[in-house]
Amino acid sequence: MSRFSSIILFLVLAIVLSACGTSAPAATTTDSYTSPNLDISYTNALPARMQLSLGTIKLAETNTPITTDQAAKFLPLWQALLSMTTSGNSATAEVNALLAQIETIFSPEQLSAIKGMKMTFADMTSWAAANGVTLGSGSGQPGQGQGMSAEAKATRQAENGKTGSSSPSTGASAALTRATIQYLETIK
Repeated sequence: MSRFSSIILFLVLAIVLSACGTSAPAATTTDSYTSPNLDISYTNALPARMQLSLGTIKLAETNTPITTDQAAKFLPLWQALLSMTTSGNSATAEVNALLAQIETIFSPEQLSAIKGMKMTFADMTSWAAANGVTLGSGSGQPGQGQGMSAEAKATRQAENGKTGSSSPSTGASAALTRATIQYLETIK
């Protein structure tokens, strides 16, 4: 076989093998879930995922708290959600499907109560401070970066001594998910 033929064969084989490779799932956007039951249109509204998480805990203060049966159903789903989102390689569709499954376990009265709480980032920060929960790893209030351009976010991260995106395992959403899991473990 001539040297030219060997090079051509190598290139063709390289192209074929690269075409057979699989791409990694899209990075997870933890706050992209759209709930059919919760409102996120008010000023500084928590994303639906965080409303479900903090709402689960805050239902203890209502006449519709999480039941033992619900806690047993919720616990493995919230644990799976935490695992999926902290791994950094779960597709958004998978995360959203899990959140939809979590939402089906709530009673209509519980979902109505969570919706009526109209939780904001300030509510989450106050709750976290009162309960010794550390949210995030950067400076500033949770949600301050909403609506910022990629360049503005990069500038803020650089000012705070960060590069790239912060780890999902250290974000407010993950901290809130961990708190939800701990709460559910006390009901179980």
